[in-house]
Amino acid sequence: MGVEVDIAGGLPGIVVVGLPDMAVQEAKERVKAALKNAGYAFPMRRIVINLTPADLRKEGPSFDLPVSIGILAASEQVSAQLLEDYLFLGEVSLDGGLRSVAGVLAIAAAAQRIGIKGLVVPADNAREAAVVKGLAVYGFKHISEVADFLNEPGRYNPLQVDGQAELTRSRFHGLDLKDVKGQAHARRALEIAAAGGHNLIFVGPPGSGKTMLARRLPGILPPLSFSEALEVTQIHSVAGLLKDKGSLVSDRPFRSPHHSASGPSLVGGGSFPRPGEISLSHRGILFLDELTEFKRDVLEFLRQPLEDGHVTISRTRQSVSFPAQFTLVASTNPCPCGYFGDTIQPCTCKPKAREQYWAKLSGPLMDRIDLQVAVNRLKPEEITQQPMGEDSVSVRERVQVARDRARTRFQDDTPRCNAEMQSRHLRQWCPLDNATRNLLEGAIRKLGLSARATDRILKVARTIADLAGDENLQAHHVAEAVQYRTIDRMQ
Repeated sequence: MGVEVDIAGGLPGIVVVGLPDMAVQEAKERVKAALKNAGYAFPMRRIVINLTPADLRKEGPSFDLPVSIGILAASEQVSAQLLEDYLFLGEVSLDGGLRSVAGVLAIAAAAQRIGIKGLVVPADNAREAAVVKGLAVYGFKHISEVADFLNEPGRYNPLQVDGQAELTRSRFHGLDLKDVKGQAHARRALEIAAAGGHNLIFVGPPGSGKTMLARRLPGILPPLSFSEALEVTQIHSVAGLLKDKGSLVSDRPFRSPHHSASGPSLVGGGSFPRPGEISLSHRGILFLDELTEFKRDVLEFLRQPLEDGHVTISRTRQSVSFPAQFTLVASTNPCPCGYFGDTIQPCTCKPKAREQYWAKLSGPLMDRIDLQVAVNRLKPEEITQQPMGEDSVSVRERVQVARDRARTRFQDDTPRCNAEMQSRHLRQWCPLDNATRNLLEGAIRKLGLSARATDRILKVARTIADLAGDENLQAHHVAEAVQYRTIDRMQ
């Protein structure tokens, strides 16, 4: 997008064209007051501001600064020499101060790709933008500083930020797995999910620790790579969710929307599309607590992003695609009362009620969840006598080794983890001997598994083999993977 300013004779006034929204239309009043209060002469002539391209709707306050600079340059109060090579964005206050805007990192990355030499932004956005390599970034607090830069650029140096160093210095300070007593089966499932990027659901009665376990998954995930951190930060920047004005989101996202969430809040939407929870979970975790309390039609929105790794939001004038490669983690009770299969409290639900309860979750959605794990409540003596479990750091080291093994196998191919493998990858990296094939065929017949569910079993088995350091799949790898189809065995 660009801003063109023309100052001509006629009655004084400002006209903004190029499909501006209300915030952009109001920019002319903010800019007029800001320039006067900053000590600049505002041209008392007819000013036409053209926002290009003309057929794309413009929104937000980011145009304040380029409009201001355009007027100053057109009235010859600042030099226009650098305007062709630099991109300007930022909101202008009435006294000429510059305020931060959303989406600066994504804009900076796009500017670098198309060959823009430098970026001028509010000081609060400077570190965020300076992460992009090959782009000179200047941050200013007042419009007068921008004008001085244009007139005497040699006096200023671009901000330098070593994003890789900042990412290396960051450390995760989340919940530790050592706080979980017992639950060896569930802990093992968490480790497999982290090592292979597999979707996971915990099924168990209230008080069994489902949520406690799920919230400790981020602590055993491998740290974000620099490229992944850039992707995550760009999404949060567009959404205006960067908590501080630093450069990178260094921890993997963990999003936990309430079960009353709507479909658009999950996938994104709005008149001007914004990322939803699944995109904000990109490269991290989307945790849906009490899964069966979500509306069925809302859950169905998850099917396509889980398969494709992105979501496309189409509107009349534009179509926007957001990345959505996340790990889905969910928890639910096994029945309406919550105690079906519990060893401590009997279930009071009738079979028809349990059937209707599970009918809220469609078969295609459950097929996309690799690990379906039953979690039982601990007995009183286990609560008081059970020692603390293994800490997250130790588990994370094993997860990292397994991920490195998978990455070496993939080399330059598309998958980043085992959960992203396609059918051709399974044929190449998951060959089965006769005993293993017979075991899998028996499980398919007994549990009535679909082809998609069978592929999920092979992906989980591949991760189990990676954790064990085995090159080839063996029968016990597949047997363990089949055990993580709890819901298939319940129905």
